[in-house]
Amino acid sequence: MTDLKTRAWQRMLSGRRLDLLNPSPMDIEIEDIAHGLSFVARWNGQTFGKFPYSVAEHSVFVEKLFFKINPQIDPKWRLAALLHDAPEYVIGDMISPVKSSVGQGYSDMDERLTAAIHQRFGLPSKIPNVIKKQIKRADTASAWLEAIQLAGFNEKEANSLFGKPILSDLKNLSLCPNEPTHVKNQFLQIFNELMELI
Repeated sequence: MTDLKTRAWQRMLSGRRLDLLNPSPMDIEIEDIAHGLSFVARWNGQTFGKFPYSVAEHSVFVEKLFFKINPQIDPKWRLAALLHDAPEYVIGDMISPVKSSVGQGYSDMDERLTAAIHQRFGLPSKIPNVIKKQIKRADTASAWLEAIQLAGFNEKEANSLFGKPILSDLKNLSLCPNEPTHVKNQFLQIFNELMELI
C-alpha cells in the first residue's frame, strides 16, 4: 500500500513541486495558476461553445464584475477577486453537489491553498468578510449568467440554484468561451496590471 505522504505533491510546469497538504507560498507561481485554470472546465465541461468555459475565464469575468460593482475598491481586493478560485489549478473545479458529498476535506485543502496563494502575492491569508461578500456577489452572479447562457438552464432553475442576481450588475454582459491560451494570457495580463497598481 502506498503511503499518501510520498505523493502529496504535484509537479508544475514551472518545475515547482507543490505540497497539496502543506503548501508553501514559495512553490506558487502565477504562470502555473494561469495555465492550470485555463484548462480546468467549469460545469464539468457541460457548456455550449467550441471551447469549455474555463475557471480562468470565469475568474477574469468575476474580477471585472467585482470592479464594476465596486469601482472605488482597492486594487488588492480586485486581485483577491481574480484569485478567488485559484486553488482549482491543482484541485480542480467540483460542482457544488460533489463538494457537499466530498465534505470537509476538500474545503480544508482549498483553504490551505488559498492562504498560501494569498501570502505569495501579498494578500492577507483571510479576506475581510465585507470584501468576501462582494466577491461572492460577483461570483454568484457569474454562475447565474453561466447557467443561463452556457449551461442550458432556464431562468427559473438558475434563480432557484443561485438566487436571482441584481440584474443591473449583469446588464449587457454576455459570455463566450475562448481558447485556453488566449484566456491564460488575458488572466496574466490582468494579474500584472493589478500588481502594478498595488
